[in-house]
Amino acid sequence: MSNPISSYLGLQADALPLREQRMKLIASNLANADTPGYQARDLDFNAALASAARVREAGNATAREQGNRIPLSGFDTLQPFEMARIASQGSLDGNTVDPDAERAAYGRAALEYRASLSFLESKVRTLLTAITGQ
Repeated sequence: MSNPISSYLGLQADALPLREQRMKLIASNLANADTPGYQARDLDFNAALASAARVREAGNATAREQGNRIPLSGFDTLQPFEMARIASQGSLDGNTVDPDAERAAYGRAALEYRASLSFLESKVRTLLTAITGQ
């Protein structure tokens, strides 16, 4: 039987760790802005989330058939969804990090992370209200 809380939280619960991973990649890019030959990395968030949704659906279908919960294990292997960010302007040392673009991407990623977190907080608050009746 699938976990009803996991089903209730839906894709936002899957999106949060993916958004966190994307922020880590962008932070790594910023930290290596002066490292010669460093290639800026990013996460294909949409593809990773779609994969997490497929894993969740396959797990739920299998759990219904077998009567137990299949754990999600897709977040340990995000490597296929990491991609090199294309440099908007080349550098002589081969570094592809554009600090201004990375800061903008980090700001947007932080806003998206906070939005997902707020959504989950709201869902949990609603669930607690239903449980406690207050």
